[in-house]
Amino acid sequence: MKILAIDTATENCSAALLIDGQLRSRARLLGRGHAEHILPMAQELLAEAGLALADLTAIAFGCGPGGFTGVRLAAGVAQGLAYGAGLPVVPVSDLRALAQRVLGADEALMRVLVCADARMREVYWGCFERCQGLAAARGEERVGAPAAVQLPAGWDGMKPPCRGAGTGFAAYPELRSALSSVLDCVQDQLLPRAAEIAVLAAAEAAAGRLLPAEQALPTYLRDDVTHVPAVPSLN
Repeated sequence: MKILAIDTATENCSAALLIDGQLRSRARLLGRGHAEHILPMAQELLAEAGLALADLTAIAFGCGPGGFTGVRLAAGVAQGLAYGAGLPVVPVSDLRALAQRVLGADEALMRVLVCADARMREVYWGCFERCQGLAAARGEERVGAPAAVQLPAGWDGMKPPCRGAGTGFAAYPELRSALSSVLDCVQDQLLPRAAEIAVLAAAEAAAGRLLPAEQALPTYLRDDVTHVPAVPSLN
């Protein structure tokens, strides 16, 4: 299994290459300019591994939710690379990728509430639980006011308790306060990474959940008009 993953949905511009369980990655915190860095990151990883795009199993990407321009960029780059090399794609939720990052760092943890700042006094949020070592969604991902965030039935009082993660907790302190009794702690500076997107995508690919390149589409959660820009080839 050889998966190239990219993510530009947040300030954390990142790429990762997963080869039969061995992971290489690159990441840079950027206020802007993701388009200038993401392809060179991918090129560097492939060169280090001595691989061409055509050697890969699939291209994975963080499909959002996240910044409008960044989510479109990742989808566009993934689509362009996949088309050029005749590869399938694997879209992975950025909320799920962040949950995987948290679960991967604490083997005792079972549940994560991810809340990412969506601006406009709203958060993107989703609940995830560990399933065979991977983050699995418990319910739909949503966007809405911080006051609308709630845990699934039965999670309140479970041991070990749920963990909070994401920039939504930093942007809206009232969210942390409202859920303080059900969260063991909150990691409010964490961002999704391509490394976890690659890990999750490998499981999707192994299960046969691969999509044709033209279905490399962003997920906004808000009702925005989608448009995937053309991008240059890696070759």
